[in-house]
Amino acid sequence: QVQLVQSGGGLAQPGGSLRLSCVVSGRISRIDDVGWYRMAPGKERELVAAITIGGSPNYADSVKGRFTISRDIPKNTVYLQMNSLEPEDTAVYYCTANGLYFDGTSERKFVDFWGQGTQVTVSS
Repeated sequence: QVQLVQSGGGLAQPGGSLRLSCVVSGRISRIDDVGWYRMAPGKERELVAAITIGGSPNYADSVKGRFTISRDIPKNTVYLQMNSLEPEDTAVYYCTANGLYFDGTSERKFVDFWGQGTQVTVSS
């Protein structure tokens, strides 16, 4: 009943920009923590950016000053604006979210739901 659907990504040149979107669909009552992870071949999963309800964003050192996480609460959407892209940013990006949804009877928590993943490739 809760789905995270990603869009955006693709191919960018070094120094270019891309924006990822993540729509949290379903009978959502509230979205609490949201985040973006990435996985590159041969590397461990990395938390790129995260934001909690009422909190400040946190970023991996590797993307500070270049990436921005934001959320549109009425649209239940999370964005990741990626600027000054580098080849090292090439990875599959995933959004995650926690919050509350209505199952028709009562509110329930959804925890650590993931989007389907979006390929980002930075290459000249």
